[in-house]
Amino acid sequence: MDIAEIQAYGYFGLTAFLVFVLYSYIYHLYSTDKKEGGHDYENYSNIALKDDIEDTPVSTISDDKEK
Repeated sequence: MDIAEIQAYGYFGLTAFLVFVLYSYIYHLYSTDKKEGGHDYENYSNIALKDDIEDTPVSTISDDKEK
């Protein structure tokens, strides 16, 4: 087993690991429920299209600080 074969196995392993991390992160984003404190990320998809000053914001920010 030479260095090129070890590099090929390492590259394949790293690529498979990163694909797994990416898909698990995407699953985490869409599986969190809005009732449990999660965000609805589908509302944020139109942020670039609705960016005029008169448009309503995607999420409201209150000035009251909860303690």
